Amino acid sequence: MDTADDVHIEAPHRELLDQVLDKWSLSVLNELCERACRFNELRRAIPQVTQKSLTATLRRLERNGVIEREVVSTRPVAVRYRITPLGKTLRYPIDVLLAWASQNMPVIERAREDFDDREEAGR
Repeated sequence: MDTADDVHIEAPHRELLDQVLDKWSLSVLNELCERACRFNELRRAIPQVTQKSLTATLRRLERNGVIEREVVSTRPVAVRYRITPLGKTLRYPIDVLLAWASQNMPVIERAREDFDDREEAGR
């Protein structure tokens, strides 16, 4: 197994992380970790996302094997999304990243303010 010193971030890694850690993917995964949802349930749970963005996000997550799409034979036909076993393994590393962000947010906000002040002073 690779240690932190052995990890090399290459194009496939960047592409995957971009696809599963963007803002809409995180919101979708958060919802689907709790329960399977139909498209409109996800739209209601994440009101800021557009239909186009949600569709693209669901397709990316499905392509990466993180969620699965199930056609439900009802009238009218419905589609339900659920997290896969692979997707469930993302919960821990995402929780670790979110905990890190929460713990360090005051320092990050100060750094941002200092940077913005320097940028404004340089104009």
